[in-house]
Amino acid sequence: MSRNEYIIENVNATMAMENMPLTPDDRRLLSDCLEGRLSCQEAVERLIRQYKKKPAVAQ
Repeated sequence: MSRNEYIIENVNATMAMENMPLTPDDRRLLSDCLEGRLSCQEAVERLIRQYKKKPAVAQ
C-alpha cells in the first residue's frame, strides 16, 4: 500500500466512525491533492461551490 493509499484509508476510517465514509469522488479528490494534481485550496473551493446553498427564491 502506497503512502497516499494509507492516508486515504486512514481518513476513510475516521470518517466512517462518524457514519460518513468516503465516496469514490471523495477518494479521487484526496488522491488529486496528495499527488499534486490539485491544490488543497482548489479542492476546498470546489467543495464550497458544490455544497453552497442556493437561494430558494430568485432575487
